[in-house]
Amino acid sequence: MAFYLLVYRYFFFDWLFRDVNRGSFLERAAAWRFNREMGRYLPVYLRRWVILIVCSYALGAMFESWPALSHAAAFFYCVTSISAAMAMLIVRSWLGLRYG
Repeated sequence: MAFYLLVYRYFFFDWLFRDVNRGSFLERAAAWRFNREMGRYLPVYLRRWVILIVCSYALGAMFESWPALSHAAAFFYCVTSISAAMAMLIVRSWLGLRYG
């Protein structure tokens, strides 16, 4: 498998799930059950994104102390905010699959 696909699968989880809007009623019900079962892997992805949040925030704080590297600090703070949004998406998806 190509490296970029491994990185993609390491951070994004959409490849784990099936589309519940296609097929007959029974196929959609089977896809929903499958997705609920695969939802158990979402905390693993959440942990990965939280680690990315912590690391990118720490790098942003470190680069902020050097005035010449303020652009690098802004970049890492942007990565932090995008990672936080992704973490909230994972939490919402996990709760929706678990209690929905």
